[in-house]
Amino acid sequence: MKRLLVLLVLALVGCSTAPKSDVVKLRFLSLAWQKESVAVNKQIVAEWNRTHPRVQVEYVPGSWDSIHDQLLTSFAGGEAADVIHNSSDDLSEFAHGGYLADLTTLLPQGLKADIPEATWETTRFKQGVYGVPFLQEPKVILANRALLTEGGVRMPTPDKPWSWDEFAEISKKLTKDTSGDGKSDQYGFAWPMKQPVSTMLNLALNFDGKFFYPKDGKVLADVGPAERQVLQRVHAQLHTENSAAPGALGMSGSDSLPGFFAGKYAMVSLGLSYRQQMRQQAPKGFDWVTLPPLAGTSSEQGVSPQTLSISEDSAHKREAMEFIDYLVNPRNTARLALGDWMLPTSTKALAAPELNVPEFGWNVGVAAGASLRTSPSQRVRGYAEWKDKIATPAFQQYFRNQISIDELSRKLTEDGNRVLARYQR
Repeated sequence: MKRLLVLLVLALVGCSTAPKSDVVKLRFLSLAWQKESVAVNKQIVAEWNRTHPRVQVEYVPGSWDSIHDQLLTSFAGGEAADVIHNSSDDLSEFAHGGYLADLTTLLPQGLKADIPEATWETTRFKQGVYGVPFLQEPKVILANRALLTEGGVRMPTPDKPWSWDEFAEISKKLTKDTSGDGKSDQYGFAWPMKQPVSTMLNLALNFDGKFFYPKDGKVLADVGPAERQVLQRVHAQLHTENSAAPGALGMSGSDSLPGFFAGKYAMVSLGLSYRQQMRQQAPKGFDWVTLPPLAGTSSEQGVSPQTLSISEDSAHKREAMEFIDYLVNPRNTARLALGDWMLPTSTKALAAPELNVPEFGWNVGVAAGASLRTSPSQRVRGYAEWKDKIATPAFQQYFRNQISIDELSRKLTEDGNRVLARYQR
């Protein structure tokens, strides 16, 4: 009896002194901003937390407008989230600076195999992988179907897209003086150019324009005939052919929608995700259609996928990767794509029936995904500063006809390469 009492006491002591299993807590910085996208992200986080009681994730909202500076501050202060939502063209500086974890040995084989190798290249730096690319967005043309039908223009298809020359002629045809005062009040096209750099760099691939080339062990900016193709064609629409709305230049994509709905222009260049705003904001009876990207010498265009990275300072990298693997499994990636109205990088998710339908132009977007290539800005150290301080104001001046194409080229190369050189010593 005494022996039994001793054993019971020892057992109770053991229970009271044994360490409890600590719950791992992760912070997930998400840049989702559209209502449907935020809801889907929060739903998936909640589903994870219900099924993974020992690894709990806190959803932290962020903003695309300030993410680069926010990360610089959080990394410097040692307060970065464990899992970080960003875009691949913003990873280089943080990867080279040692702020992001190399995911090479953490990536599950199934996740690695489900995303094409060319897409993984967008997050590969220093022979390491510093982000999981999961969503991507081609540029498409959103058009007022009634105005195109009235103009008698050929409707393009993914198999037979408009060439840039055909597009220029159609834009001129759809530009009209409907009031009779001698001034155009309906333009064929609108180029929202508040943030022109990524648009122009990515569309330049239509003519094999890359803007950045290796030289003497560095990657420097160069503007040759291939890079000038799209730049000069857009400039001609604005200032020679007068077929593009000059008032759209200072607009964001969202800013351009009211004028589009009002018939001020028949077509507008926007990312695929803007279809969500079209569905939500278009006036009743407004008949809009998603048209495929233009074709130059090819239909290729650059893209910088949205990514998920892990902070190098995270104490729970393995658990963070398990959460990422859950967040972007094929079923969840399809949900995220639908919520953001974008394309999944996952091969299995891209085949989801709900993404391969004519409604809202989903099939046009999926077809455009086959021509997406790594953005010319990838792996360019110093790109963020080159874009903000040199390229953005230079592009804006050029499209306002304040400087020539030669002066634009000089600014991007001579001035721009002085910026890039500081990062590549």
